Amino acid sequence: MPVQRDHASEIAAITRHPAFKAAVEKLAADHDRTVADIVTLTEIPSPPFKEDRRAAAYLEMLRAHGLEDVEQDEIGNVMGVRRGTGNGGLIVVAAHLDTVFPEGTDVTVRREGTKLYAPGIGDDTRSLAVLLAFIRALDAASIRTRNDILFVGDVGEEGLGDLRGVRHLFTKGRYRDQIEAFITVDSPQVDNIVVGGVGSKRYSVRFNGPGGHSFKAFGIVNPIYAMAQAIVELGRIEVPETPRTTFCASIVGGGTSVNAIPEEAWIDIDLRSESAEQLARLDARCRAIVAAAVEQENTARSTSEGAITVDIRTLGDRPAGNTPMDSDIVQFATAALQAHGFAPRHEASSTDANIPMSLGIPAIKIGSGGTGGRAHSLAEWIDVEKTASVSGMTASLTAILAVAGFVGA
Repeated sequence: MPVQRDHASEIAAITRHPAFKAAVEKLAADHDRTVADIVTLTEIPSPPFKEDRRAAAYLEMLRAHGLEDVEQDEIGNVMGVRRGTGNGGLIVVAAHLDTVFPEGTDVTVRREGTKLYAPGIGDDTRSLAVLLAFIRALDAASIRTRNDILFVGDVGEEGLGDLRGVRHLFTKGRYRDQIEAFITVDSPQVDNIVVGGVGSKRYSVRFNGPGGHSFKAFGIVNPIYAMAQAIVELGRIEVPETPRTTFCASIVGGGTSVNAIPEEAWIDIDLRSESAEQLARLDARCRAIVAAAVEQENTARSTSEGAITVDIRTLGDRPAGNTPMDSDIVQFATAALQAHGFAPRHEASSTDANIPMSLGIPAIKIGSGGTGGRAHSLAEWIDVEKTASVSGMTASLTAILAVAGFVGA
């Protein structure tokens, strides 16, 4: 039988250690520098698929922090290794470089007291700066870990990026066969530990037909009717409350003129579930609905000028997964937060951790400290009040050290 570990006792031993206390002192002493790094990185635009400028800046920051094997991979991720004692595998600690905001968005940081306002400042730019603060604290305290730690700034977490950075890391990256655990630091809130990966399938469904004059060609097939039928049937799907499973007809379009039967109509659809099995069922049902709607329209009206056809284009495919509650990584993170006065909540979300979870590799999402709000809006903000900020950073660093195998100084 596997040995039962006392996770709370191991966390307590870490927090009592003089080297850990020295690391926390460094986090506090360097807090102004961390805030300055947040501002610097936030003001480097990093729109979807155009993270190159921020990636280049972060690459140099990682290099300046003394990591080994600092590099940028083929997909655009930047990373570097902090060596352990050589007695364990690789632990990845990541934050994402991209934001949801398009090119041209004003990302100038505005400060009001201890609050900083700017698009993307909390999701996930603060975390990038906090990773640098962690490296400085570990080095200042000469802390050693059993495992090597790979610090990563990854691309493509948001939206249509479809987790492409971490997907590459685990499927094609040079470290793909060495990773034992994965921690993504994403957004400020520390008391939320993500242990479930909400999977999603997103596609654009394009209905095509011959088109024609609304009066003279009346009676021929109409792609908007097929699309409308599909939307109606989609809305009738029954899904389980647990595991949480959802669907949404998100965007529609088509047609050229009020007096023309359209040649094309389209709809973008978002399907999600905490369960890979339920997501697959929902996907199959949605595709069957689309096929039936096309067949119904081709039967109901004339195909003399051509039939309705359909093209389903994949926009995103995020795998579902989970990390068991009794796993070491979850138990360590939970105990670490409790040790620092937080009341952890375990939840499911869509984050970079989806990829390793789906592969059976232990993975969680934790916060970067402090508070924030209005994520994904132009009014996004974080509060960098020092006490709360350092407290959250300390809790997350404790979790990381426990997972990486803290061995002192």
